[in-house]
This record gives sequence, C-alpha cells and structure tokens, in this order.
Amino acid sequence: MKKIIISLNGEWVLEHRDDEVLPVDALLEKLSAHYDGKIFVSDKSFSSLDIVIDESDAEKLQQSIVSLFRADYGEEKAENVISIAIMDAETKPDEADEAPRKATDATADEKGSNDKPTEKKSEAVETPPEGSDRRLQKVLGEIDALVGGDEYKKLVKEIVKIAPEITRNKAYDVFSYRSYIFAINDGYGLDGFLDKLADLITALGLKKLAQFRPVITEKVPATAQGNESPFDGVRALINKKDDNSRVLCIDISEWLNRTDSREFKEFLRDLEKESNKFVYVFRTPFVDKEVLYKLKFSLNDLLYVHTVSFPPLGKDELREYAKKELARFGFTVSPAAWKFFHRRLTEERSDGKFYGLDTVKKVVMELLYIKQLDNASRRKTVNNISVADMRALCATADTDEKSGFEMLDALVGSAGIRKRIEEIVAHIELSLSTQGVERPCIHMRFVGNPGTGKTTVARIVGKILKEKGVLSVGNFYEYSGRDFCGRYVGETAPKTSAMCRDAYGSVMFIDEAYSLYRGDADSRDYGREALDTLIAEMENHRNDLVVIMAGYTDDMTKLMDGNIGLASRMPYTIEFPNFTRDQLYDIFVSMLKSVKYSADLLPAAKEYFDKLPSALIDAKDFANARFVRNLFERTFAKAAMRCQLQKLNGITLTKDDFERSSLDREFSEVNKKRSRIGFEV
Repeated sequence: MKKIIISLNGEWVLEHRDDEVLPVDALLEKLSAHYDGKIFVSDKSFSSLDIVIDESDAEKLQQSIVSLFRADYGEEKAENVISIAIMDAETKPDEADEAPRKATDATADEKGSNDKPTEKKSEAVETPPEGSDRRLQKVLGEIDALVGGDEYKKLVKEIVKIAPEITRNKAYDVFSYRSYIFAINDGYGLDGFLDKLADLITALGLKKLAQFRPVITEKVPATAQGNESPFDGVRALINKKDDNSRVLCIDISEWLNRTDSREFKEFLRDLEKESNKFVYVFRTPFVDKEVLYKLKFSLNDLLYVHTVSFPPLGKDELREYAKKELARFGFTVSPAAWKFFHRRLTEERSDGKFYGLDTVKKVVMELLYIKQLDNASRRKTVNNISVADMRALCATADTDEKSGFEMLDALVGSAGIRKRIEEIVAHIELSLSTQGVERPCIHMRFVGNPGTGKTTVARIVGKILKEKGVLSVGNFYEYSGRDFCGRYVGETAPKTSAMCRDAYGSVMFIDEAYSLYRGDADSRDYGREALDTLIAEMENHRNDLVVIMAGYTDDMTKLMDGNIGLASRMPYTIEFPNFTRDQLYDIFVSMLKSVKYSADLLPAAKEYFDKLPSALIDAKDFANARFVRNLFERTFAKAAMRCQLQKLNGITLTKDDFERSSLDREFSEVNKKRSRIGFEV
C-alpha cells in the first residue's frame, strides 16, 4: 500500500474560504468519483489530504490529482500551490486501529484518524503528518516547545482536531463564539501563549486575524474615575471601526468576586455582540479549581467559556526554560553548575516575590553578561557555563565551605542556641534510628526581638538537617507572613501550596508569622485561608519539610493559642534573647573584617556600646544586630565621603567617623527600620 500526501499552500486556501466547496473537499469529491472504493482517507485538514491506495494505482492517482487541480485552478497554481509526496503506508486500511473510511464518507463520519489513541504521555501537541501545511507544522512545533501549559496544549490538540469540521461546514462563528479563561500568574508566559493561539487560528484558517497586533491585552481596573466605567477601555476596543479580527485578552483579576454584578453582566452583553469579531481570553491569576468553576458558571450566562489553568512551574521546567534561553546565544551549562542556578532562584524567592519565567530570564541575562565580560577580560571564547560561573551568581555559595555547626559557632552569642539545636537534632536522629519510634514533627518556633539572628540561624538549621540526612535538599526559603496571602478570592490556597511545594526537602522560614492570624472576628482575611493550607502542608509533608515560624514572643503565643493543632505541629521552640553590650560590640568588630580602620576606632566603639542604656538594649523593639549594622554603614558612609573630599586612595574608618555617626539621632533611640543582616565573626 502507498500513502499519497497532498499539501496546499495555507495562505492560498484562506483566499478560497468563501468558496462553496473548499479546495481540499472539491478535490476529494472528484477523486472519489474516479476511484470509488479504491482510496481511503487517513488524514485530512483544511489544507492537506492523506490518501492510502494500492501500490499499483499510486502513480495513476498522482497524475489524476495534478490534472484535476489544473482543470479547476489553472496551470500556474498547480505549479506553485500544490505539492504531492508518495510513501509507503504504515498499515493497510483493514489493519488500522479504526476501520478506515472511504473517501466518499470521509467528511460524514464523526470520528476520524485524529481520534486514535497515542502512546505519548506528555501533553505535547501532536505534529501533523509529514507533508502537511508547513506553517501549521511550524506553529505546532513552537507550541510544543513552550515550557509548561499542559492544559493549554490539550486545548490546542482539540482545536486542531475540530478545525477541519469547522472549515467544511463554514461554521466559523461557532469557533469565534467560544471564549477562554486563562488562569496564569504574572511572569509565566501569558503573552507567548496568546501569540501562539493567534498563530494557530491563522494557520488553521479558523479566522483571518489582523496582521498588525493580532493580540491585544486590556486590564479591567477595580474602579474608574468620575462617571466612567471600569469597562470603558475594553468597550472602546470592541466598538472601534476596524474590519480586522483579533484575540482580545481581558484581565478580570480585580473582578473575580464581582462577576455576578449587574455592571459586569452588562459588560458581557457588549462582548457577546462582537463575539464574531474577537476571540476572547479572560485572564485571572492561578486560582482554586472551585473558584474557576464558579467564574466559568458566571460567564457562561452569556458566553460559551472553556477554562485553562497554568500551574506554577516546577524546578525541572524552570531549568528547561533556562537551557533554551542560553542555547539561543550558543551557551551550554555544565551539569554540576545547575545546583547553583537553583540556589540563585531560591535566593530570588527569598523576598516572597518570584515571577516565574521572567525571573529566570533575568538571571540568565545576568549570567551571560558576567560570562562574556570574563571572556573579554581573558581574551578567550568559552561558551560553556562552569560551576565557578554559576556559583558567582549566588550570595550564599561560600557557605558550602563550612559545616552547619561550624557556621553556628561563628555567630556571636550562639552558645545557648547551639545547645538547643543539638538537643533537637539528637531527638530527631534518635527517632530515625530507633525502630517503632514515630518520627516527630520537626517544625519549629523561633521567638525573640528583631535582629537577634533568627533568620541566620534558620538558614544554618537547614544546612545541619541536610548534613544529618533529615532533609533531602536543605535549601532555605524566607517569607513574611503576608506573602502567602493572595490578592483575589481563591488565589491564596494555591499560592500557599506552590510556595510549600518549592520548599519540599528544605526549610521554609516565615518571619512575622503572627500576621497570618488577626483574630477570629476577621473572617474575610486571607491569612486564615493561608494558615489552614499551611497547616495541612506541614502535616502532609512532615518528613520532608521544615517550617520555622518566627516573631515576637507575645505575638507567637497569640498565634499558637488562636489556631488549634498548630502548636502541636511545632513542638520545638528556640528563644533568641537580646544581645548584651559586649556582644553588640563583638558584632561591630566582626563587620570591620572587610574594611580598613584606624587603631583608635575600637576603643571609641567599645566605649559607645558600654554606655548604651539598659532601657534601650532590653526594649522589645530594639533592633539588636540591625542597630549595629546601621551604625556600621553610617560610619562607612561618612568615611567614604571624607576620603573622597580629601582625594585619598581607598577608605579607612577612623574614630572621628564613628563618633560623628553615633551622634546622629537614630542611634540614640530604637531603630525601627527593617534590614536583613548577618552577624558572623
């Protein structure tokens, strides 16, 4: 058996979309009349046709195709528009998974060859058969290469499948009437998914989109000024006198809990009137399936809506995207270097703000700049990113050189804390090594005032537990309590789950954790939802996740008392007392390691810290090491200004610089400015 693949130029086919019978169908009807019962259709789209025929008739059929096409469309079109390829058929028609269809029945059956089961496990878009429309092949290849978006790729397969029927019946309005909800967070490639959707629609001939700006995105604000409506911006777009069709993405994040309002319903009516002109995509953040269902139900009052979720990308997907970005510039990465790439991403997440692919791209561009600068300095051309190159991006890379307990010993005033951590680790190790003893929850509470080292110690605890085999990864993720709360209804739970998922095998440190609980009376606060989700994650992953909550002693007590079961899941408590005067001086001296200073600076500093009043250093809101850090930075700044005015080479801190800094007002009272610092010696 032979397979004959007939391909027509997609742009040319679009010019004939209003013909009574499309070119592919017209050709198929004539071939069926000449070869009744001898040909079988194995695949068909708006611009291609695959026919299986007995080998002895293949050459004759090829000649007939050319002749029939010339008769209908002319000699020139036959040369430039149609291409024909002959190859061996993989199976005889009667051996196929589904009974093949005769050409005369090809367009009448409900089920075609695209319905055959596939062995592919991923949601990659199936590439059309060889010889089919090149533009469509290109678009599908580009969609397949997109990182993530499994549900989106399912949608693409569905559109590819139904396109021939839409085209055959000229039911283009049926396709246009369908709208979509894309639930996707910032930085996860929304623009790319929209652009490829537009390319797909054009390649399949489902709608002739504008060549200039085929995709437009508009955000609906929560409120508008004066007598204007928040929807006026979108209304202006859809009512604009323009014959071009477009994909219109409407960000309705601010309206998630107001889609049943009269104002929103009126807006949907306006959209419905222009549904034949636009393909609507409603954008929301990644939210609960339940919230998406309610949103779809609300929009379905006036529009036919399909939901597509884009979950936050995992570690492997982010690495794959980074590989592709590096490959665009001809760079590769040593396998061992990826460890530090992921560490850098961990550092990027440390402030609770991570923008997916946008953040990855930023890191890649920074890496490429540093690498090329190094190449230029060395006058070499090395396009492989080494461990050293990637490690240079990480602020915490030097911690690999010391063990966890060595790092703990280097901290000022850590003797009591080290003893408590040794007790906790010994308890955990005993439970792991003793048969029949249940492994305890290893979540912890760090209580104390600001600047007492809670963050630094939490990072070290993760390293120690990794070294002891308790944690599989040992990374450190730092957030504040309110980082877990979403901005919209339904966003908080999936956001919290995603943040926990990143931290599996590692430590999740939550500073100001008490901000998650604002009392039972505040039932509408998203903190309660975040805390409930967090407690579930702590229980379900008690063996591969350590959650450390930190805050003031009184506030942490209130948090535990207000949440049944939370205290029992956090059995270990470490108290961080305020530093003494001598310890504050030692922290200041440790900060001088990296700078030059005069011999008279240390006595002046010692005298200053010895005279700090007890009311200051014992106060609940005293900033401790942060207070010292700010004083050091002020001293350095004054020294830098002095040396610059005196046109001196280098910077040397002096007693005068320190004394002028210590007289500034903020160093005689509690400094409330928040600043993350370390305090190693």
